Amino acid sequence: MSLKVLVVDDQGIVRAGFAAVIDAEDDMTVVGEAADGVAAVRLAEQLAPDVVVMDVRMPELDGIAATRIITGRENAPRVLVLTTFDLDAYVFDALRAGASGFLLKDVHASELLHGIRVVATGESVLAPSATRRLIGHYAAGPVTGARPGSGPRELDTLTGSQRNVLALLATGLNNAEIAEQLGITVGTVKSHVNALLRKLGLRDRVQATILAYDLGLTRPNPPGPHL
Repeated sequence: MSLKVLVVDDQGIVRAGFAAVIDAEDDMTVVGEAADGVAAVRLAEQLAPDVVVMDVRMPELDGIAATRIITGRENAPRVLVLTTFDLDAYVFDALRAGASGFLLKDVHASELLHGIRVVATGESVLAPSATRRLIGHYAAGPVTGARPGSGPRELDTLTGSQRNVLALLATGLNNAEIAEQLGITVGTVKSHVNALLRKLGLRDRVQATILAYDLGLTRPNPPGPHL
């Protein structure tokens, strides 16, 4: 079954370019295009896409606000934010609004397609520069804007193993790397990830990472040039 993708960008030529790249894939279909956030919200409800490729700066309603509305609905699609503006505010606001990924528009076509496939499975994807900024932001000190009601009590619902997986997940390790670190199987890691997401009421690994930092479960090392 093809992944249904909604492409949102206020520049027609950019929107058409993304749509052409996506539609050329056997496992993807562009079900709609929108030039602003208002249309994106409407089409996301009407067309029920699996993934929304979302621009940030648009008229009427920006991509961050549109993402917040779209992901707040039942059976919401995944949102992959794509922008030319690699700014801290956009990265953090997009992720907190519910986006599952953040890439820059100059990304290679293969990376865009990979990103769409990744977020469609419930995983997350971040541009290296966005990851660097995210880690650097949390390494700098306390973060404001945690989810309402978030606190240590949320972690009390997790088992010790699930807390360990959450801490490693927040450092950017994938399931195989977490399994190696803890000496367990990849299948067990997947079970722990699914359980902790459910218990904490989180959509995906991006939200889990942000919450882990907000609650102080993980403190990153200052980012190095290799990130």
